[in-house]
Amino acid sequence: MLDGFLSLWPDLQKAIGETLLMVGITMVFAVLVGIPLGLLLFLTRDGGLSPRPLLNRVTAAAVNALRSFPFIILMVLLIPVARIVVGTSIGPRAAALALSVAAIPFFARLVEQNLREVPRGVVDAAIASGASSWQIIRYVLLPEARPGLIGSVTITATGFIAYSAVAGAIGAGGLGDLAIRYGYYRFETDVMVWCVIVMFVLVQGTQWIGDWLVRRLDRR
Repeated sequence: MLDGFLSLWPDLQKAIGETLLMVGITMVFAVLVGIPLGLLLFLTRDGGLSPRPLLNRVTAAAVNALRSFPFIILMVLLIPVARIVVGTSIGPRAAALALSVAAIPFFARLVEQNLREVPRGVVDAAIASGASSWQIIRYVLLPEARPGLIGSVTITATGFIAYSAVAGAIGAGGLGDLAIRYGYYRFETDVMVWCVIVMFVLVQGTQWIGDWLVRRLDRR
């Protein structure tokens, strides 16, 4: 089996790189867009720092609508958009578009939940001291929620490593594509086994790093 791994390694190396590229792009957009979106959901809710019931309902409905789409259907729907944005409808960069659209609302809901877990007394103390909404966000909410946010990044990353394998099944490249094209269609079971092992290592490694960061940042 080791000989099979050595012969497969060039293809496996390329597939790992494509998977990491897809997930890396996805997580960048999930964090850059998901945190502000989660803040918006938290701040505009009833009892939030800036209650806006209509805006909150519209935003929540949009987030829920995107989350309800089956990922494979979302990828197909975004093929024309991928052609416009990245110039192609196949490959890891095209798949990263669909992965990002799926990850942003998922991560935003996790951010909202992390912010809800910040003790209300800490926020009330900041309000009583005359802090502005921006100061409360920057110096109270985000620092207090930081361990939870890191945990949410970890959850999202590990989940979307698996999603990237689904994307690979329809032309995105990566480990999913390698497992389907060589392992399934060519009946090369060892290829599928090695792809699964590598996916397992990626997920476990990501989870370990995330847990380590949470322990380092959690001051409770």
